[in-house]
Amino acid sequence: MILNHLWGLYAHPKEEWHTIDARHESFRYSLIHILLIALIPSVCAYYSAVYLGWSIGIGERIMITANSAILLSVAMYAALVVGVFALAVLAHWMARTFGATPNYTQALELSAYTSTPLFMVGFAALYPELWVVMVVGLLGLIYSVYLLYVGTPILIHIPEERGFIYVTSVVTSGVVLLVCVLTATAMLWSSGFGPIFTN
Repeated sequence: MILNHLWGLYAHPKEEWHTIDARHESFRYSLIHILLIALIPSVCAYYSAVYLGWSIGIGERIMITANSAILLSVAMYAALVVGVFALAVLAHWMARTFGATPNYTQALELSAYTSTPLFMVGFAALYPELWVVMVVGLLGLIYSVYLLYVGTPILIHIPEERGFIYVTSVVTSGVVLLVCVLTATAMLWSSGFGPIFTN
């Protein structure tokens, strides 16, 4: 069943990583997981931007047109999916540097399942208060990093003493990817591709 590891990653993460390692699903399975989970933040952000409006703490709620929101949501969806695949490429490449020999699908599983809490944060957009989304986002980020630290020795088969340095390198690469996406977004917005506000 698609998304069958979702509950286990929250309820008993270490045991669930062992289950994932024992069963190693196909590339197709990981791809479907990523494609489904990445819909959560994209769809929730679209709904909030068009129908609920965002509150940044002062002034009226900020809303954008449906056409503008659909473009931003599609771009967000594409960036999330590409980001997970890019992180998997980096994790696969770095694992070889640390003496492990995982295949790309194992690295993709690691990236997909550790990204899941961050994507689930998208549900917070249904209560579009900036401070709420930021707090929930921070909690999602912390749990994603925790899953990465717990899952790496199990899934990639790197000894724990080297695993810490490996995971820190993967997290740093993830931060660099995020900065690249944010920079590209800022450049596009300043070039006239920004949202169109309704109020």
